[in-house]
Amino acid sequence: MPMEPIPDLDTLSLAQIARLAEDHRLPPVEQWHPDHCGDSEMRIARDGTWYHQGSPIGRPAMVRLFSTLLRREPDGSFVLVTPVEKLTIAVEDAPFLAVAMKAEGEGEDARLAFQLNTGDLVTAGPDHPIRFVEAGDGPRPYLHVRGGLEALVARPVYYDLAGRALAAPERPGIWSNGIFFPLVAE
Repeated sequence: MPMEPIPDLDTLSLAQIARLAEDHRLPPVEQWHPDHCGDSEMRIARDGTWYHQGSPIGRPAMVRLFSTLLRREPDGSFVLVTPVEKLTIAVEDAPFLAVAMKAEGEGEDARLAFQLNTGDLVTAGPDHPIRFVEAGDGPRPYLHVRGGLEALVARPVYYDLAGRALAAPERPGIWSNGIFFPLVAE
């Protein structure tokens, strides 16, 4: 089954983005509980690059397909799961990278949508919160994607977020879909 083309974020309104995100059907990986079969020999680097046996996976469609089979286990580990097998996958930071952002509105009326390196679209809000974690190189923003899986917000997108957050210096933070996300690292 071929993968749908990655949507062009610049040509979509936030209402269209929300509709596409809702229509995106993922396999029910949370319902699949096969025995653990071993290691996939795959890893997801901090920059969002997927590797198999040490070599980058060069086909974006393969990465997109594998990303739909990704699940976070209760112990915090990551697996690729199908109805008949479960394989461990190493994740250096977050399994996804938010590579683009589209914003509409200001203040409490703002809505922020993100495109992930896999082409997935996520609108920040109550079901997809943004959190900030303090790191040696400054705060790192993360966007909840699904089932305990997060996207690290890429540095250029983070600069756009920071500009929005610092527009109100009395309470720096970001609004999206009626939810305020403070620019305070955990």
